[in-house]
Amino acid sequence: MKAILWLLTGLLALPALAGPRVELVTNLGRLEVELNEEAAPLTVANFLRYVDDGSYNNSLFHRLIPGFVVQGGGFKTDFSPLPSHDPVANESANGLSNLTGTIAMARTQDPDSATRQFYINLNDNRSLDAGRQAGYTVFGKVIDGEQVLQQMAAVPTGMNLQLRARDVPQQPIILLEARRLADQGETPSEP
Repeated sequence: MKAILWLLTGLLALPALAGPRVELVTNLGRLEVELNEEAAPLTVANFLRYVDDGSYNNSLFHRLIPGFVVQGGGFKTDFSPLPSHDPVANESANGLSNLTGTIAMARTQDPDSATRQFYINLNDNRSLDAGRQAGYTVFGKVIDGEQVLQQMAAVPTGMNLQLRARDVPQQPIILLEARRLADQGETPSEP
């Protein structure tokens, strides 16, 4: 019995296994996201591919709907589209929900069409979760920078003729740099 108690005590003392962390430095401040590669291995690998190749750097958050999402990763600051790798298979039935502060992949009507664009939920958006049909794959969460999300949500939006889209921030929200954080001890950079 003592051996079992000792074993349980040791297991409870172990730190929680954390997934890869990525720092998103924007012109409004920094966000830190923790990715869940156990629940969404293909999606995390896809996202990290863009982080590691530097192609998220100096891209726009081009869509903002306060109380819903802020979306980015697909356009340069001049609104020209960025090149994409092949789409990733939809992993939305992974048990993760589109809750406030989670990061998920944007896609078209085709569930397996996500490439490089991602969004951060500004509210609980369970309607985006998998149900009878595929949802939008959640693959991580913001663990630092909630105040930056609040600043983003306050930026006025409007129509952008170049994108032919509404809900485009009228003040550019720029993802200056996306970089992988090596470990818990690494100090994030300042914008």
